[in-house]
Amino acid sequence: MTSLPGPRSPGLAVLFFACCAAITATTTTAATDDNAVVFTLYRNSAVNGALRMHVATFDAADGKTYNQTNCNAAADLFEGQPGVKTRFWCEPGRFKAR
Repeated sequence: MTSLPGPRSPGLAVLFFACCAAITATTTTAATDDNAVVFTLYRNSAVNGALRMHVATFDAADGKTYNQTNCNAAADLFEGQPGVKTRFWCEPGRFKAR
């Protein structure tokens, strides 16, 4: 097995693909127009803690609990990576620039 150059580890690649799979799983079901069941994942920046950037929208037709659970899981996976200094959080509804 060839080791990756630098401080990267195979664990981060697995975590990245798990996050992508979680996000993809929520987007494979038909989207809903009902904003009451939609959740949006945001992040800030390590440089600017007040920054609010759109990451993903969870709008599967499977309902509010499904979308909220998957959004929170994605936030935890992204934020839980070693060395991550940005914060990830979910808000109800579609993306709002504020």
